[in-house]
Amino acid sequence: MTTAPMDGTATIAGRTSISEVMAILRRHRPVFHSEADFQHSFARILWDLAPEIHSRLEVPQRLPDRTEYLDLLCIGPQGRTAIEFKYFTRRWAGTVGSPAEDYALKAHGATDLARLHFVRDVARLERFCRGTDQNGLAVMLTNEASLWTPPDPGRRRTRDHDFRIHHGRELSGTLLWAEGAYEQNTCSLRGTYPLDWVRYSEQDGPGGEFRYLAVLVSPSAT
Repeated sequence: MTTAPMDGTATIAGRTSISEVMAILRRHRPVFHSEADFQHSFARILWDLAPEIHSRLEVPQRLPDRTEYLDLLCIGPQGRTAIEFKYFTRRWAGTVGSPAEDYALKAHGATDLARLHFVRDVARLERFCRGTDQNGLAVMLTNEASLWTPPDPGRRRTRDHDFRIHHGRELSGTLLWAEGAYEQNTCSLRGTYPLDWVRYSEQDGPGGEFRYLAVLVSPSAT
């Protein structure tokens, strides 16, 4: 199935949307074993939706002082999209899917670092989106509710305060880690990104709710 052409700045390689891919993906894979499992399954659904898009995993991007790797590069006739994935989990076990599979997810624990790494993905994608035919997409899928839940107003300020990615937040500007005490973690964004968490799947037991956050980086952000 090939989707109709859409606005290239808001789609994956100018052909399909993240919401369309995730809607189909959730029906087949409500849970993933690992981040690599998520990446592979996403690329396969993308192929089914738009076979004219060529997907490449772990693509090197050469910088003057180092080499960075994009999780997935999607190359289509109307543009390119770089995608960075994060799959952050809390402990959960169950049997789901078609065919049914047993899952035993581990607890990653450090939610502050999960936020930091996600924001860094957005900044990295801004560096990629230099041409009018290039955009980026940062995607996080998680069953850790504290990532999408706004913090209690009375809670003391944490070191990752600027990097909060809860529902309804807006990311922009210069973000300081521990109010600038760790300069190496400072992250500057050129674009402005409203954050909207979307329900992905609902499983039994604590930690059974999965949601995803998708941040689109357009060429205008650079």
